[in-house]
Amino acid sequence: MLVATPIGNLGDLAPRAVAALAEADLVACEDTRHSGRLLAAAGIKAKRLTSLHGHNEAARIDEVLELLSSGGTVALISDAGTPLVSDPGARLVEAAARSGAVVSTIPGPSAVLAALVVSGLGTSHWRFEGFLPRKGSERRERLARLACSDETSVCYESPRRVAATLAELAEVCGPDRRVCVARELTKLHEEVWRGTLGEAVARAVATEARGEHVIVLDAAPAAEAAGAGELVAAITRLLEAGLARRDAAIAAEVLLGAAHRDAYSASLEAAGRPGGRDPGAPGTAPAPPVR
Repeated sequence: MLVATPIGNLGDLAPRAVAALAEADLVACEDTRHSGRLLAAAGIKAKRLTSLHGHNEAARIDEVLELLSSGGTVALISDAGTPLVSDPGARLVEAAARSGAVVSTIPGPSAVLAALVVSGLGTSHWRFEGFLPRKGSERRERLARLACSDETSVCYESPRRVAATLAELAEVCGPDRRVCVARELTKLHEEVWRGTLGEAVARAVATEARGEHVIVLDAAPAAEAAGAGELVAAITRLLEAGLARRDAAIAAEVLLGAAHRDAYSASLEAAGRPGGRDPGAPGTAPAPPVR
């Protein structure tokens, strides 16, 4: 069974979770030292505690399946929150389900949901991005998708990179996009901040970031069709932020409600400006065909 554990406040450990962890023949966790302290604080004496993390998950699967096939019970937990959410365990759960084992869950704390519901942003349609790629084209493409998304987006970020991520989001989304930055949720120094990306960047630069952060980004505003000058200016800004011309054209097309042909033409003009990318330069994605 998948057992959610507190993301900060020990009082959030559900009674069902306490019973399940005490009764399980095996508790699989990311870090036995961390989880051992958690279990001890909750008064739980596990029958057996073993590590299951990104580096050894594949090697642990057969051991766990053998225990399940003999009628044993296994509880899977992460260091904090709901297992498998930006944490290992998916391969184990898939293998257990394929083997015919009963896979159940004891739901509970989740940093994603906690940040989303206190953000003050839309909750009807939303997407979870986990940790963004650290660099390269994959990061630029993910940022471009966030800028265009018509859903609230939630992502995790470390204190070392949160200021840089907010700055990049402000570049591709514009400084006026609403955002909520939450950290240390349910802990003593819990902080939930709401404002615009421009304000968030200024605040991140002026203060020392501590603790894991959850960023909740508002959906892209519904846009009216933009004029040629506005399109060129928007695409130029996206190019200067590091997007390939093709990605910048697509982002502007969605964000500004422009026709595909107009966005493509504007991207060619923007790429010829100072700071814009030469459409024929090495490493630049090929231009999209005109539809």
